[in-house]
Amino acid sequence: MKLEPTMFREYDLRGLVNDSQLNAQSISQIARAYAVMLVKNNIKNAVLGYDYRSYSQSLAEAVQAALLSSGIDVISLGMVSTPMMYASQYYYQTKGGVMITASHNPNGWSGIKMALGYSHTLVPSEMKLLHSLADNEKSVSGQGKLIVQDCFPAYFADLKIRVSLNKKLKLVVNTANGGIGKYLPGMLRNLGMEVIDLNTNLDWTFPHYNPNPSSVEMMEDTGKKVTETGADLGIAIDADGDRLGLTDEKGQTVWPDKWMMLLSRHLLKKYPGRAIVFDVKCSQGLEEDIKEHGGVPIMWKTGHSYIKEKLAETNAIMGGELSGHIFINQPEYYGFDDAIFTCFKILEYLCQSNKTFSQLLSDTPQYFSSPTYQAFCDDKIKYQTVDKLTKEFRQEGREVIDINGARVKFGDGWGLVRASSNLPVLVLRFEAKSQSRLKEIEEDFKNRFKKYPEIGTEWETG
Repeated sequence: MKLEPTMFREYDLRGLVNDSQLNAQSISQIARAYAVMLVKNNIKNAVLGYDYRSYSQSLAEAVQAALLSSGIDVISLGMVSTPMMYASQYYYQTKGGVMITASHNPNGWSGIKMALGYSHTLVPSEMKLLHSLADNEKSVSGQGKLIVQDCFPAYFADLKIRVSLNKKLKLVVNTANGGIGKYLPGMLRNLGMEVIDLNTNLDWTFPHYNPNPSSVEMMEDTGKKVTETGADLGIAIDADGDRLGLTDEKGQTVWPDKWMMLLSRHLLKKYPGRAIVFDVKCSQGLEEDIKEHGGVPIMWKTGHSYIKEKLAETNAIMGGELSGHIFINQPEYYGFDDAIFTCFKILEYLCQSNKTFSQLLSDTPQYFSSPTYQAFCDDKIKYQTVDKLTKEFRQEGREVIDINGARVKFGDGWGLVRASSNLPVLVLRFEAKSQSRLKEIEEDFKNRFKKYPEIGTEWETG
């Protein structure tokens, strides 16, 4: 069948579950193309997992059948987190890996993350090859074996030996009814923590809000529960377990580029002089704090494959994105994004301190930052629109960092516009030394966008 080209994103595949985008036929066609790539790379098996959505298991079964008929052995993991799938590559010694997941996208969406190596998901050139192979219905034939494995015992045992939690903390855990509710509360209790459950029962209708810790709604709800219960920390996890959100003990949302400063300090104490990679949406304060604590800051493109690639290239000890994807590298971990392990390392740092979370944050560089906004822009023109905006800013004499969209410097602040890799939107974020200056920079962008009818006028927090 003809495949919708907008499903093939920069570093994974996303689409609506319907007759024209993702369905049993199209996903089988894509899986057969992926099998061609596995064979070309002399990879004979792959782990396969899926997230907690009403349609995920059936899509995974279609992928499983396609891989088996291509001669690829499949190690079926069932409903797991995306990081559990990555970790299983190490446990079962296979460079192949497939995760059926919509990530934090709303219900009705799904997608595929595919690996061609340990902690290596497809990069843009590999995604283009996959698209070409799938469009041309390329395939290989054979008969693979099916192996069913429960990877959770190995995963939890692995994480437990990597952290030391020597204090009992009271924690609010909010999984927004996503699949991580099956795992995280019990893991934390096993580690001696007191857990207050918030929306941890599994319900794939997501009756409260999407499991998305970039969402103001999810984080405010988490913070409210923290203040009601006197908890030490609020923990919010996305639907497939690779993104983390936190609130302090006062119930205030702490965006990831802020608490990444604490995590960087924690790791740089053990691994002095190592690099820390962060994406273009992160605070200027993070760069300053990494330097202050003896690390090497590296700003890079948003996207899990990009960050993992730069992590490996620079041997950084950590990479992170404002969205809450955090990648802790060897020898501390495997270099992929795992919200549960990241949560454990933050708890380790908090346990070792005699301060509250807000007290630990009080001596970090202080900036006023906006949430991440999204403005509609059609998939087919969003990249060209950002190119036009970049050119316009430069013509005005502005300094622009263009490694991923346009991060425009304003002297005492900055504004960012970039095309989302996953949705038909432009992603926006702003920062300044004062609240008034922050608003001025936001208004500059809003007024500028009036000349671009293809950009939606409503900015939603995303």
